[in-house]
Amino acid sequence: MSTLADLLAEHTSLSGDAADHLQTVVAEWQLLADLSFADFLLWVPIDTGANDDYTGQAAASAPSTAIDDVEAGSVEFACVAQARPTTGATAHPEDVVGTTLAIADYPQLVRAIREVRIFREEDPYWNRDVPIRREAIPVSFDDEVIAVLSRETNLTLPRVPSSLEIAYLAGASDLCQMIVDGTFPNTESLTDVHTSPRVGDGFIRLDPSGTVVFASPNGLSAYHRMGFESELIGTRLAPLTRSLIADPFDATEVSHRILDALEGRPGSRTEAESRPGAVVLFRALPLRPAGVPAGALVLVRDVTEVKRRDRALLSKDATIREIHHRVKNNLQTVAALLRLQSRRTHSEDARHALEDSVRRVSSIALVHERLSMSVDERVDLDQLLDKVLPMLSEVTTAESSVKLTREGSFGSVVADIATPLVMVLAELVQNAAEHAFDPRQPGTVTIGASRSARWLDVTISDDGRGLPADFSLERADGLGLQIVRTLAESELRGSLSVRGREPRGTVAALRIPLARRP
Repeated sequence: MSTLADLLAEHTSLSGDAADHLQTVVAEWQLLADLSFADFLLWVPIDTGANDDYTGQAAASAPSTAIDDVEAGSVEFACVAQARPTTGATAHPEDVVGTTLAIADYPQLVRAIREVRIFREEDPYWNRDVPIRREAIPVSFDDEVIAVLSRETNLTLPRVPSSLEIAYLAGASDLCQMIVDGTFPNTESLTDVHTSPRVGDGFIRLDPSGTVVFASPNGLSAYHRMGFESELIGTRLAPLTRSLIADPFDATEVSHRILDALEGRPGSRTEAESRPGAVVLFRALPLRPAGVPAGALVLVRDVTEVKRRDRALLSKDATIREIHHRVKNNLQTVAALLRLQSRRTHSEDARHALEDSVRRVSSIALVHERLSMSVDERVDLDQLLDKVLPMLSEVTTAESSVKLTREGSFGSVVADIATPLVMVLAELVQNAAEHAFDPRQPGTVTIGASRSARWLDVTISDDGRGLPADFSLERADGLGLQIVRTLAESELRGSLSVRGREPRGTVAALRIPLARRP
């Protein structure tokens, strides 16, 4: 599906500013569709010269502009964007974007461009047995019509003209006239437009004096949550809102946004918390059809529960990270105590056992250190191994000349994989460094990683003396290999194999699944 920018480039010769204005219209028109209970289609007159430029072909003569073609009666229109209402039935269940239309099929498009005013068809237009009322709304920019909006209402279901529907349609009528005037939408009002309150969240209409003349049930409920217990109609909204908001700076900002809208200045979304603790989003839109002040629309949304859940998630996340931080500190304390004990031990075997314990505890501590800084319970193994390998090098280089290297990328893994995987890698590296080489013999231990969408394959290879002839991983009684085998099968749900390497050395291969743990 082509984007709006692609379709405009293909069918028109609009300037960059004019194309940006149409992007702005499309960013705002869900508001129009919901207020109108109607679909909106954006039609542009096809510029014959634009298509040659778009395809890279040179025109034989100077091409006429789309507006010139409209005046000559020889233009076609292309639909470049479409919006459906959330408040009513759509008139177009099919996708209309990319289709073209001749003047004879919709003459009001041309009349809207020529006379720069809104035209409504007298008789319904039928689309797949669905009667549709169509209105052509010219889109003005810099005192020139650059496109036409078609407001198309499904007439299949009869509508009872309730006060809410009348208020919605009146607001839509004023905004559509402002599109004709070229005063709506305004780029200054686009800040956070996609997260702003929608029509159904809460709708309030103000007259030019700032007095509420209509408030939807959801709009009234939002103010009740803020602590206002009376009826909104007849109330001056700006001072009322200011009195309900707890923070004086937020209260001033929200009230100024409402007053600015009454004076014709666009405003962006604002958020404020009331004294009872309700959090409400506000957006005020000026209404000035044909340049005449007609009040303002204020959209409100009660987001108290959303904010409460956000705060709960932030608090939970902070708690989890604090737990990881404290576990890391406790493990580092245990490692320090074991290190002190090893220095006081006279038995060489006991000293080695304590040093191995220090290494294992320190490896787990590093995992918790990374988790204490993570916001999604994931660990970047590459960064973690860059800290683990130097720690292992300090142990191995004290008794040999073994060099540790890493190839490939491990990427990020979830927390329940990170701890056992780092322990397995540390044990295998330590085992290779200690048993693959003679004392003081130089050599290399390489950690390799290969990752796919489903699997993480890791190899620990060395260029040492190789495996004994009678070696069997299942019968190996060393504590390190027992830890590795247990973690690989039970915690990582993976497979481990150890084999000889050509021309010399050993390779330990680990494959673990990356699918979500049950």
